[in-house]
Amino acid sequence: MSLLVVGSIAFDSIHTPTEVRENILGGSSVHFSYAASFFSGVRMVGVVGEDWQEEHTQLLTERGIDTSGIEIEEGGKTFRWTGKYHSNMNDRDTLEVHLNVLETFNPTLSEESSRCPFVFLANGSPTTQLKVLDQMTGPRLVVADTMDLWIEIERDQLKTLLSRIDGLVLNDSEAKQLTEEENLVRAGQKVLEMGPKFIILKKGEHGAMFFSKNETYVMPAFPTPDVVDPTGAGDSFAGGMMGYLAQQNNFDPKTLKEAMAYGTVVASLIVEDFSLDRLKGTNREEIDGRFNQYRQMLTF
Repeated sequence: MSLLVVGSIAFDSIHTPTEVRENILGGSSVHFSYAASFFSGVRMVGVVGEDWQEEHTQLLTERGIDTSGIEIEEGGKTFRWTGKYHSNMNDRDTLEVHLNVLETFNPTLSEESSRCPFVFLANGSPTTQLKVLDQMTGPRLVVADTMDLWIEIERDQLKTLLSRIDGLVLNDSEAKQLTEEENLVRAGQKVLEMGPKFIILKKGEHGAMFFSKNETYVMPAFPTPDVVDPTGAGDSFAGGMMGYLAQQNNFDPKTLKEAMAYGTVVASLIVEDFSLDRLKGTNREEIDGRFNQYRQMLTF
């Protein structure tokens, strides 16, 4: 398997304007891995507590995901997050966070994982992400995610990370926070100066912006009228993108653009139900069909 992801595994409790779901499967590496599995085999590294159930492992392995990197901590509890979405389904409030076993997570990679050529460092402490990088053996492409918390409390470690990775994924408000620029184009260019070869600014329902030394472009979101639960959309976007790149074994500009389109399509599917429920009901044929619709939308 050529793709590695290291990140959180969680139980989420989601409050939307119409429904509440308690203790459903979530976490950055879970959403990423499931999305990526439609394109490529993926190795998943994370930590859970004794409340983790075998049925969750089985769900992942049935998609061809290598779960041997999931560490079960005796006596511990899995990371838990509770969030409430506003009526526009874009804005949300975090109601509760219990880091539990994630607080002391110190990933140790197997020899097979350390040799993966494609690596995604899912949202987490830059200190932890750097520990993963230190164990890698000559990866071809390393992409990381981050968030406002790490920009605030681990800015120096994050800047060190940016000097060592190929790509960074973050949302528009995080880019402004990191660069202290209100204009997104200037913010994107400023992040590039920190080290990555390319960055992707996620803009929720407004799609994503891509920046590299040679090109800048905007990709709209796929129009989805039935948004049920946006949790994990960004991670599934990254999973679809990285899974396609690993499948193609290439990341030239054309392939990157196609990969972003596939990421956009997978993200449009996951928001149509809670947790992984929508992705569990899809297949590569449906994803390719929506991809072709999306390609036609962008042709003029």
